[in-house]
Amino acid sequence: MKIVALFFPKASIGTYLVAMAVAIALPIFAFVALLLLQLEDNQRSTLKRETAQDALALSRIIDRQLQDMATTLRLLSSSPELENGDLASFHERTESALRNNALYVIAVDRTGQQLLNTRQPFGTPLEKTPNIAAVDAALKSGRIEASDVFRGRASGEWVYNVTLPRANDPVAALIITQDARDLGRLVTTQGLAPGWSAAVIDQSGHVVVAAGPAALKPGTPFDPRILPALGFSRGVFEDGTILPHMLLGYAQIPGWSWKTVIWGPVAQASILSTWRFLIIGGVALVLVAVLAAYAVARQVRTTIREIADMAKRMGEGHIVSPVETSVIEANQVAIALSNASFDRSQTEDRLRFVMHELVHRTKNLLTLAQAMMRQLAKQADSVETFQAAVADRLEGLVRSIELLTSEQWGGVPLRRVVDIHLQAFPQSREQIEITGEDFVLKPDAVQNLGLALHELATNSVKYGALSVPQGRVRFDWRDIREEDQPDALLRFTWEERGGPPVTEPSRSGFGTTVIKAHAAAAFRGTVQVDFRPEGLLWVLTAQRATLERE
Repeated sequence: MKIVALFFPKASIGTYLVAMAVAIALPIFAFVALLLLQLEDNQRSTLKRETAQDALALSRIIDRQLQDMATTLRLLSSSPELENGDLASFHERTESALRNNALYVIAVDRTGQQLLNTRQPFGTPLEKTPNIAAVDAALKSGRIEASDVFRGRASGEWVYNVTLPRANDPVAALIITQDARDLGRLVTTQGLAPGWSAAVIDQSGHVVVAAGPAALKPGTPFDPRILPALGFSRGVFEDGTILPHMLLGYAQIPGWSWKTVIWGPVAQASILSTWRFLIIGGVALVLVAVLAAYAVARQVRTTIREIADMAKRMGEGHIVSPVETSVIEANQVAIALSNASFDRSQTEDRLRFVMHELVHRTKNLLTLAQAMMRQLAKQADSVETFQAAVADRLEGLVRSIELLTSEQWGGVPLRRVVDIHLQAFPQSREQIEITGEDFVLKPDAVQNLGLALHELATNSVKYGALSVPQGRVRFDWRDIREEDQPDALLRFTWEERGGPPVTEPSRSGFGTTVIKAHAAAAFRGTVQVDFRPEGLLWVLTAQRATLERE
């Protein structure tokens, strides 16, 4: 209780409502802030993924161009003119075929000496290729390779080569060369966010071609602080010192020594605007919630005071009329209090009636028990016999009282009365056949019929059909109509058969009195008891109105 009092001290309902409004608004505000942080993180993750994918897409475009050049080299390498050593015809055919593609072919020997160059007329004196390292690397690896970007002698432009090594002489390698600016047509920033740039970087870290606002010229070294971090096949580089508020994605061109990179600013304006809106909106939300809680508190406080005044007057014994408030539930409470004030007097009357009824029934039970003990005392030959007889009869009476108590003395179905009393003899339950249409007995009928059934079953278990396994008992009831009886009659029949031979007793005991005289008197009817040799027959005929609850 001390802990509860610490967190919930005594305060007005207005204070608690305002506190509740703040307690609701602040977690919502915090949750929205958490969601915004998560959104910002998701946006950054999405941007990183898209940046890497854009770099990969650019690498595939460049890869297709290099693959096309490699395919062209393979076709040229197997041409008949080259196989026959007819370099003039090869020069003429190749120059004509590639004229519109801005591609040029160079044939070199193993020393790097140019044998032909489609940039120059055939027969023009040529020097060694300026990029002998690329030729040597291709000859050494035995596969097609792309060179670094370099400035060509014949064109004076930044160019790159794709070299195909050959095992034949005199042409040891075929080279396709292209100006870097012609490759630049494939490197664009379309589809990228504003402010983003893209570039292709060769193996030595120089820009082959670039596009965008931060584009570098061909041959310019890319930032050496970034290049060592681009070691994977693709990924994202992020460094607040080198690239503040920027992101860089890269991808290795499959099968080649080049890389593609894209970089640009990370948009922060929308996130900052959202944060400002969240802070301003959150403060406004808390203020509105506090004002609304205060207004509601005033209304609820007035309503509670009116209900409390009703309860006070009701406690003083007055009959109160309901008050009308703006709170529906409070109106329901007021109506309930008003009804309770009316019901209280009825409850008090009902309690007095119940007490009177309890005294009456207690007297009846005590009178019945007293008569039963006097009758048993006359017949008992010992204290033990008397105690056993009294306990047996009281058990039957207790079963009836328990039944009535469970139903609040409002009556019990006949079949349930029969079942409860026969439960005392579970070993003989399957030997008893019960038939008849069920109806609800009056409380007095429950006790009196229960006593008769208990006596009949006890007598049968001791001396009659239920004392042997083959014995059978049929208990039924049905409506009958007699000419001299305008009211409906009920006839109960207990019929035994299959038991030991029956003889009429020489004297009547308490059991006979119960099933005959007591039953007839209790139901204002007639009882027939026939001690037939084949089994006892007990028939009770009484008016239905004396047994059935209305």
